[in-house]
Amino acid sequence: MKTFQIIKTFGAENGFSCAFRQWRAKSDCKYIHGYSLGFKLVLETSELDENSWVYDFGGFKQVRRWIESHFDHTLIIANDDPEKEKLINLQEGKIAKIIEFDDVGCEKFADYTFNFVDGYISSETKNRVKLVSVEVFEHGANSARIKNI
Repeated sequence: MKTFQIIKTFGAENGFSCAFRQWRAKSDCKYIHGYSLGFKLVLETSELDENSWVYDFGGFKQVRRWIESHFDHTLIIANDDPEKEKLINLQEGKIAKIIEFDDVGCEKFADYTFNFVDGYISSETKNRVKLVSVEVFEHGANSARIKNI
């Protein structure tokens, strides 16, 4: 059976600059550090729509808004970070926009993005299109990918 795929990229040049720390790490990753993240989404279907498309690239606006709201000029903290209260105070002082996740890191950012995009695309296409993978780039040398199996 043939399938069709499209790839939508929200590159680091879009300026999704966020900071985070992995408080459990033994390396320097335990300190607050940041990246201009990039996102690569792969969608697939065996049945094109009435326009002969997998999905209209113009339909990614809501996905972009979700990415911006979570990863653009944000400080992302883990719910169990022992310094959570200090970090939240940065938001109360209007020093940082805090986003809380269960955990942080490229792999988890790919997972959270996958969960949002998968639900959104499934709903928009009435399950005609499947999200195959989400890859999140810290920079050209480091990325993490989650795949639908």
